[in-house]
Amino acid sequence: MKAGGKNRIVLVTCRTLAEGRRIARSVVSKRLAACVNVVLSPIDSYYTWKGKLEAAREFLLVIKTTTKKLTELEKEVKRLHTYDVPEFIALPIVGGSKSYLQWLASSVN
Repeated sequence: MKAGGKNRIVLVTCRTLAEGRRIARSVVSKRLAACVNVVLSPIDSYYTWKGKLEAAREFLLVIKTTTKKLTELEKEVKRLHTYDVPEFIALPIVGGSKSYLQWLASSVN
């Protein structure tokens, strides 16, 4: 196991599966992410928007990237996303297999 301090998992929710797939293809092809998992089963999301309780069916993207790519990745997600304020939450990867983390880094460089 290797420390993964320079790597991130980014969570993004999308209105449709097609939107999620479009974002996934774009960020991987532009080398902003090494991999994007698109969760095929919709999730139920509850949140407040403009003072009102909302509920929505959404699709979750789990994006693997590096800290160096976060700003560019966020710009691309916002460019392609249909929400006014898309979810973009970056979590640190604190460890992982050495070979996977090396692959992740080389995939975005």
